Amino acid sequence: MRLRVDLLPHGQYPDVVLVIDVLRATTTAVTYLERGADALLLTATPDVALALRGGEDGSPYLLGGERGGLPIPGFDFGNSPVEATGQNFTGRTVVMNTTNGTGAAHTAAQTGKHIFLAALTNAHAAARRARATATEEIAIVCAGTDGQVGLEDVYAAGVLAEYLLAMGEFTVDDGARIALTVRRNSGNPLEALSSSGHGQHLGRLGLGEDVRFAAGLSTSTLVPALTLDGDPPEGTLRFTAG
Repeated sequence: MRLRVDLLPHGQYPDVVLVIDVLRATTTAVTYLERGADALLLTATPDVALALRGGEDGSPYLLGGERGGLPIPGFDFGNSPVEATGQNFTGRTVVMNTTNGTGAAHTAAQTGKHIFLAALTNAHAAARRARATATEEIAIVCAGTDGQVGLEDVYAAGVLAEYLLAMGEFTVDDGARIALTVRRNSGNPLEALSSSGHGQHLGRLGLGEDVRFAAGLSTSTLVPALTLDGDPPEGTLRFTAG
């Protein structure tokens, strides 16, 4: 079994993909589903999300997303796991579009057989799900920030890699070795996330509580999984609780 870590999304994934955007898309995605959402629709662009809801009253969709860390105009929510914990999404579908994470999921879905969303908050559960599903390779894909490698995602990839290596034998690539090194030399999760460039950016925006929330290690057993059920609208990826 191969274990691969891409420090940025590259594509060509033959088997299982764990998509990571710790600050904050995959962390928030887990939280939406924990708070009762029936499904998540990850869109390629904000326009796709806005078009889904249109101007109709009683739409089944709620929109959550950000650009540069700030809520997108016309969306119901930003990309905050702390904000999401205070809501009840039962019976609703949340449409998500973010600067980095939703795009990484779309890249993974072009070739991957099984796509899961991973964060520190569901790290152990995501690793177990990936190990139980994979037949040849597990690829951990870091979303990064604006096309640049993000410390927080690489750190989380190292956490996932540690869990996976504890479950069995893998052939690891250099990306996995880098992630493991970062994990072992960057302190605890909150230290790693807070010291990252994006973590500091969120702190300057007054979103430090989101960083602290995202640093919670294995606080959830929920793993968002890509499903083709339900005939998802064009330009979206449908994730449900797994």
